[in-house]
Amino acid sequence: MRYRVRYIGPDGRERSQSFPDRAKREADAFLVSTETDKLRGSYVDPVAGRITFAEYAENWLRTRSFDESTRESTEFRVRKHLVPFFGSRQLASIKPGHIREWDAAMVGKLAPATRAVVFAHLRTILGAAVDDERIAKNPCSAKSVNPPRPVQRRVVPWRYEQVSAIRGGLAQRYRPMVDLGAGCGLRQGEILGLGVDGIDFDAGWVHVSRQVKLVRSRLVFGLPKNDRDRRVPLPDSVALVLRQHVDNFAPVSLTLPWENPASDERVTVPLLFTTTRRGAINRRTFDGKSWRPAVMAAGITPTRATGMHALRHFYASSLLDAGESIKALASYLGHADPGFTLRVYTHLMPASEERTRNAIDDLFASGEKP
Repeated sequence: MRYRVRYIGPDGRERSQSFPDRAKREADAFLVSTETDKLRGSYVDPVAGRITFAEYAENWLRTRSFDESTRESTEFRVRKHLVPFFGSRQLASIKPGHIREWDAAMVGKLAPATRAVVFAHLRTILGAAVDDERIAKNPCSAKSVNPPRPVQRRVVPWRYEQVSAIRGGLAQRYRPMVDLGAGCGLRQGEILGLGVDGIDFDAGWVHVSRQVKLVRSRLVFGLPKNDRDRRVPLPDSVALVLRQHVDNFAPVSLTLPWENPASDERVTVPLLFTTTRRGAINRRTFDGKSWRPAVMAAGITPTRATGMHALRHFYASSLLDAGESIKALASYLGHADPGFTLRVYTHLMPASEERTRNAIDDLFASGEKP
């Protein structure tokens, strides 16, 4: 004899669950629990969680809103590092122990920073499954699961002499790129996508509204990182270099797709920096043929930390050393969260101990003596 519990789901459809002989107590408890979950709004149809992770992940990738460059990298990470382990498992069968097992298997295979990003993808996918009422809880959020965290390395800014040496190692047409990175804090893609229309020489501003990105091996224009355009103060010294550059290398109006290589939307920009063949610059080609040799010629060993992004660290350290605020620096760098700026650069802020002593001494000196 078997017990079958019949009940009506929130969608109005009849459901049933079978229990073995002598399991009437379990059957009754299941019915009470089910009705309670329905009243609380936390009911999850057991059938909904039988979809495999691979199937659900592909649906998540298809329906999630990404810009094309982010979509490309996310698809690669999910298919390369998550689907092989979780792909054949049903969503409802994935437990915290499986998350810990996967994370342990990735140690040594993925860099800590990459592991943290892939884990974030996994947590987001399973979080969406909770929202879609396919599973009741996200196993990534269990107390026994410790999210991998990237190793925080302190930024060590280049000295001015090093920046100058790298600049001198570049072809003349590319040297002002260093001035924009070190003197205005622009990212590499933002420099490559900067047009003469984005420079206000009279008011002293650079308007950062686009970048050149590599999407599915093709160059496109797109919004800056975090989809935030911004204005950055243009120092007179950098403005002078840019004026001379425009005289020596006239801007070239180039048309590229916007965000998606397959898009019909095209944007034309009078680019400041182009190749010797008057085309848009591919960052990978530039890094390999121009930037890396210049770094080596300056006596610096090329690593992941010696890309053009290092110029932004030089810019940040220079502003902090001059007393600029974290809030202003975050705005100029295009960071969405000033807290991120603080975490990255707080060790570069001038020590405040002597300023504190002087401030109190000045205050006390101006008061009445006993």
